[in-house]
Amino acid sequence: MEERKGLKNRGYSHFDVNDRRQAVEEFTGKKLESISKFCFDAEKASKNIENMIGATQIPLAIAGPVFIKGDHAKGEFLVPLATTEGALVASINRGMTVITNSGGARVKVFQDGMTRAPVFRTDGIDHCSKVIEWINDNREMLSSVVDTTTNHGKLTSIESFPAGRNLFIRFTYGTGDAMGMNMATIATEAVCRQIENHTGAVMISVSGNLCTDKKAAAINLIRGRGKSVIAEAVIPKDIVENKLRSTVDAIVETNIRKNFVGSSLSVTMGANAHAANMVAALYIATGQDPAQVVSGSMATTMCEDMDGDLYISVRMPSVEVGTVGGGTRLPFQAEALSIMGCLGDGMAKKLAEIVAVTVLAGELSTLSAQAAGHLGKAHQELGR
Repeated sequence: MEERKGLKNRGYSHFDVNDRRQAVEEFTGKKLESISKFCFDAEKASKNIENMIGATQIPLAIAGPVFIKGDHAKGEFLVPLATTEGALVASINRGMTVITNSGGARVKVFQDGMTRAPVFRTDGIDHCSKVIEWINDNREMLSSVVDTTTNHGKLTSIESFPAGRNLFIRFTYGTGDAMGMNMATIATEAVCRQIENHTGAVMISVSGNLCTDKKAAAINLIRGRGKSVIAEAVIPKDIVENKLRSTVDAIVETNIRKNFVGSSLSVTMGANAHAANMVAALYIATGQDPAQVVSGSMATTMCEDMDGDLYISVRMPSVEVGTVGGGTRLPFQAEALSIMGCLGDGMAKKLAEIVAVTVLAGELSTLSAQAAGHLGKAHQELGR
């Protein structure tokens, strides 16, 4: 379009954004007044987007405060959420209030590692075996190759998956406080060049879909990707009945029949009520890669009667978040992270813990509403 209109790509200054938007208006015959209004530096935003014509704004709300007893997130937190779905924030907020009134949520990061899995072409299974043997014998050298590509990433494990003439190698990296996908890709490409040079195997793609990135995959559900987090809370019986307007037995049964039986019949990756809702709202607000919502959706929600009270937990095997780089550099997203004290170095695990507790709150509220038959009424009143 720019070429057709005689425009030159002079970078991403504000003038160029206006110029490009004007070309879109001429092409479509539509005036883009709202899209033209934004207050961040367009040139800085060029690191996050190409062919910029303006900005889209999404309503931003806060839920909480919620009391968290994590290894990294400790105390009361307000959580920023960006969404266009009415009733969602109110539901999360209700869950957070109940969790806080019940003494808070315990949360822990059990695993941390970003993966990239290239696929190689080999001559056959004997060649596959020799390539695997070479990799196993040279892990220290491959780790040193990774160190030349990044100051923050570390190679932590290598797994081999032969399949005929295909050889998939799943590399796992510690990536510090970056989400780390670009870091892992660059490091893996460097390692693969060494494998090619020494073994004769040919890298076909740096991503062979066994990573698995931005797709619902059992390997991520089982082994994890990014940060694997579990959050839990115990809700006293009287709070369940008086605040959630339900019963412990009803919530436990709803979780079993809905999240476990229903998810099993539909072969859903994970077993939860609507984890993706909370993940999407929090990721968009804080500059995370929204495509990683697919991995965040693979949560497993568990409910039990514990001596008459409600025990609820969520296991999230793939929380892929960062607090440096990427969309976190943008001003709105940086401010949203700062609300939680999660901006910058040393904060990624803290953010992951807050994500899991936010999902826990949303699951608690929605399961309670469904158990009590109130879900439709809430959406009528608040969803508009």
